[in-house]
Amino acid sequence: MKKKEIYISVDIEADGPIPGRYSMLSLGAAAFTLPKNLVDTFTVNLKPLPEAKQDSATMEWWKRQPEAWKAATADPKEASEASQAFIAWVNVFQEYKPVFVAYPSGFDFTFVYWYLMDLCKESPFSFSALDIKSYAMAVLKRPYRECTKKNMPKVWFEGIPKHDHVAINDAIGQGYLFCNMHADNMGYRLSDSMWGNA
Repeated sequence: MKKKEIYISVDIEADGPIPGRYSMLSLGAAAFTLPKNLVDTFTVNLKPLPEAKQDSATMEWWKRQPEAWKAATADPKEASEASQAFIAWVNVFQEYKPVFVAYPSGFDFTFVYWYLMDLCKESPFSFSALDIKSYAMAVLKRPYRECTKKNMPKVWFEGIPKHDHVAINDAIGQGYLFCNMHADNMGYRLSDSMWGNA
């Protein structure tokens, strides 16, 4: 029998726009099975890479997010230790094929894949990364750059907490967003009791 998929919604926080030159500070992940079942969560903060720098524009942005910065930098682990722990967590779901889900995947997957391959020489996702905004483009049948959150149906966001730049919170929130989008695409009524509160 073919393995079912498990959707690992991931959000990362960083001190710059690209991995290697800059560091991933925090990683949050939430594992979902469809239609809308939160299975487990994972979160870890990481120490900066030894040779990395901090991007000045990114750090100016962080100054305006003091609570999120505090959350992203508390009790950090060595980057290799954190990366290995994340791989071990994903591998717990052996009965499923993991799919990386992010918003945007071009940012979050780039960081996570770089860390996993550079520090651990493996990735449980291979190249399986689903971009939520691209999925919205297909569901809404609108141009990609028009598929911003403000143009998405409000029902997709019902019960989902505000994006607060705390990695685990945002990973959970965007995971529920993906599940709601998938449900809408499959023709389920989002108001049905089976969906509960996101």
